[in-house]
Amino acid sequence: MRKITLLTAAALFLLAGCGNPSEEKQEIEEPEKPVEEVIQDYYKVDKSTLEGQWRDSVHTALFKALKEKRIVIGQNAMPIWWKIYGNEPKDGRSLYISLHGGGGTTAETNNGQWNNQKKLYQPSEGVYLCPRAITNTWDLHFRPESDAFYEKIIQLAVTCWNVNPNKVYLMGYSAGGDGVWRLAPRMADHWAAASMMAGHPGDVSLLSLRNLPFMIWCGALDSDYDRNKVCAQRIEEMDKLQKDDPEGYIHEGHIVAGKPHWMDLEDAKALPWMAKFTRNPYPKKVVWCQGDVMKEYFYWLGIPVSEAKKGNKLTATVEGNTITISDCDYTKVRIFLNDKLVDLSKPVVVMHEEKKLFEGTLTPSDALLRKTLFTRNDPSYSFPCMVEVSLD
Repeated sequence: MRKITLLTAAALFLLAGCGNPSEEKQEIEEPEKPVEEVIQDYYKVDKSTLEGQWRDSVHTALFKALKEKRIVIGQNAMPIWWKIYGNEPKDGRSLYISLHGGGGTTAETNNGQWNNQKKLYQPSEGVYLCPRAITNTWDLHFRPESDAFYEKIIQLAVTCWNVNPNKVYLMGYSAGGDGVWRLAPRMADHWAAASMMAGHPGDVSLLSLRNLPFMIWCGALDSDYDRNKVCAQRIEEMDKLQKDDPEGYIHEGHIVAGKPHWMDLEDAKALPWMAKFTRNPYPKKVVWCQGDVMKEYFYWLGIPVSEAKKGNKLTATVEGNTITISDCDYTKVRIFLNDKLVDLSKPVVVMHEEKKLFEGTLTPSDALLRKTLFTRNDPSYSFPCMVEVSLD
C-alpha cells in the first residue's frame, strides 16, 4: 500500500513564486499493483508475426527498466513514473509524456518539480507518464542524449501497456515547456499532438511541425525572459505557416489574460484538445528541418546523417505515384514506401524540380520490412520498399 499523504495545493506549482496556494486537500491513493502483475495484465504478443517478434524483443530488452521504473542508456539514467487512467479503448491506450519544470538548479529542486508534475494533469484515458530528466542543467529535457530515452518510453508503453503508437502525446510546463519547444519539431514523427506550457522557444525552427497539431500556452504576465512576448510571436508564426499551407500546421495559441507563469491549470484544456488527434505516419507532404540533434529518418524520408546539420531542410510530397523533392540540402535522399503512400503495383516516379530522378516498379522486400522495423522501432515505420535518389 502507498502511504497516506497530506498534499497542499502548493505541491502542484512548478517553480517557487509561480503558484498561488489557496487550499489543502487530503488524498488517499489506491494500492499499487506489482509491476509483474501489470505486465501480466497488459503484455500482448503473437510471435508468429513480424510485429509480434519485434514486440517480444522490445519487451525482453525493457523488462528491467519497467520493473525498476528507470531507463538506463550508457552513463545516463531516467527514472519514470506513470499512472493509467480509464479503460483501454479498442484501438489501444494513449500515452501522455509530461515533462517537469525546474532546470539549471539542484537535484533536490528538480526532484520536487518531477513530483509536482505527477499530480498536475489527469487525462480521461491513457498512460500519464512523467520522466525525471537525466540532468540538472538548464536544458535538462532536450539534451542530445535525451531523445533515445523518449523513444524507449514509447517502445515500453507500446509493448507493455498496449499503447497505440499513433496516440502518443507530448506536454510540459516551464522547463518542461522549453523541452516541448525543441522535442516537438525534432521528433514530430513520433507524436500525435503536443502542448507547450510556459516555456521559451529559443531559436527553434517550427517548420517540422507541419504534420503535428501543436498548442502554445503562456500567461500574459509571464514576462521573465520575455516568455509572453516570444510565445505571442511564435503563435503569429504558426498562423502564417498555416495560412501559407492550409492543410498543415494545425495549432492553437493561448496567451492567458491576467496570468503569470502559473496559469491556474487553464492549460489543462490541452489534454482533451490533443486527444482529438491521432498521428498520421504517412502524410503526403513532409517538411523537415534539422534541429539540435541530427536525425537520419523523419516520417518516410531518410538522408545521409553525415550530411545533416542544424537548419538543413528537405520537403517532399506524394501525389498519386509521384514523389516530388524540393528545398533539399542533401546530396542523397532515401524514400521509404508502402501501399498507404503509393500503389506499389504501378511504377513510382521521383522528381526533383523538373528533373526525373527515378521511374520504376518496386519489389517489396521482407528483409527491408524487418530491417526498418528493428531500426526505427516503430511498427508504423516498417517499410517494404525504398528508393534512393542522388541530387548532386
